[in-house]
Amino acid sequence: MLYEAESGDLDIALGGDVMLTRRVSVGREPAFAALRDVIRGADVAFANLESSVRHPDEGTPGITVGTYMTTPPELLDELKWLGIGVVSCANNHAFDYGEGGLMATIRHLDAARIPHAGSGQNLAEARKPAFVDTPRGRVALIATTATYRPWNRASGQREDMGGRPGVNPFGFKTEYAVDENAIAELRRISAALGFEKAKSRDGAHFYSEAEAGLNAGASEITLLGARFVGAGEFAVRKAADVADAADNLRWIREARRQADWVIVSFHSHEFGGKSLATAASRADLEEPADFIRDFAREAIDAGADVFAGHGSHTLLGVETYKRKPIFYSLGNLVFMNETVPAFPEEAYSRFGLGGDATPGAFLDARTNNDTKGHPASPRFWRSAVARCSFRNRELVEVRLHPTDLGFGRGRAQRGRPMLATGEVAREVIRRAQQLSAPYGTKIVEENGTGVIRF
Repeated sequence: MLYEAESGDLDIALGGDVMLTRRVSVGREPAFAALRDVIRGADVAFANLESSVRHPDEGTPGITVGTYMTTPPELLDELKWLGIGVVSCANNHAFDYGEGGLMATIRHLDAARIPHAGSGQNLAEARKPAFVDTPRGRVALIATTATYRPWNRASGQREDMGGRPGVNPFGFKTEYAVDENAIAELRRISAALGFEKAKSRDGAHFYSEAEAGLNAGASEITLLGARFVGAGEFAVRKAADVADAADNLRWIREARRQADWVIVSFHSHEFGGKSLATAASRADLEEPADFIRDFAREAIDAGADVFAGHGSHTLLGVETYKRKPIFYSLGNLVFMNETVPAFPEEAYSRFGLGGDATPGAFLDARTNNDTKGHPASPRFWRSAVARCSFRNRELVEVRLHPTDLGFGRGRAQRGRPMLATGEVAREVIRRAQQLSAPYGTKIVEENGTGVIRF
């Protein structure tokens, strides 16, 4: 054996969303040091950087109803201290401060020498892999997001026009299945309100027939931008954009050619299954949309060794396919979206707050004094770091290390992760067992961790 990488041995640590606004290296609790050792002990560690890395004069506020996430560039050293070696930038917060904020993030990550994927000056840059060289081999990261605003998509180049900076998009289309009586009523509403005539006018103007909604069949209708189809039962169906899926798979195959190992990162807020109709809160949603599961398997068929999902801010199930791990959501790794130093005027006005309101007042209003949203549910504050162990290129073990991000603690402290112990650790493992069982995945509890063995 000439190179150590020929052994086919690798340990990968995977974390979820990172929303970083404070130093973490000041922590000296044994549980924090233990978690840091789990991350640092891997050959490579991944997380989703869900923020814009920028100085206050870089970028301008975009349009969002979420948190305007911003991370000071000097805090990137904290990520490196924690052990994170490669990050995804493909998520809905990449454009919180517009194109300027997105490009600033790229510049600061490059200056900090942190490999990153999922955003770029144009579509090709956003699609292409990032690479990390380790003693045990070269690791590639492909990162894409299904949750973004239309103007956040990176666009392709032409001979006579440059591309648009943005994220690596994974579009999807939603259709609502309803019964025939509902279709008839929707047609009546659309005609009575003049929407059908508006479609005809649009089709005769600059829009294609598909854009105008004129190519619907006898049992379907597009109303207010939503597509309804006649069916025997009510359901929500989501299908991947064919072109986006194909191009992402093309780059995964390229990463497979150029690296020893391939991680695919997928950011999404899209859910499916029974919980979509029954969940009382976002914390109760349990299953990813079907198109995500389909793409996860296609990604592994194309050469991915690990599929790392995130975006729900909660832990979701784990599946194995062809002896490769699929994590539908790894929850939160660092969750400091409540100590952002400033918000734009639009954020305050949404809650009727005037010009003298402070960030703390906005956060109190948004969460109704911590009684709704993220502060109200422990599931947003209890996640896991996954350690995947490959030997001779075969996955031999996945170990889920439960984390505790301080549910119920004060805003100034919660969000920094600890290695969970006791009942919190058992609760995280039980949740992972419950959500993974439908995929046929068996997780056993061993010494405060959840273990999948082969």
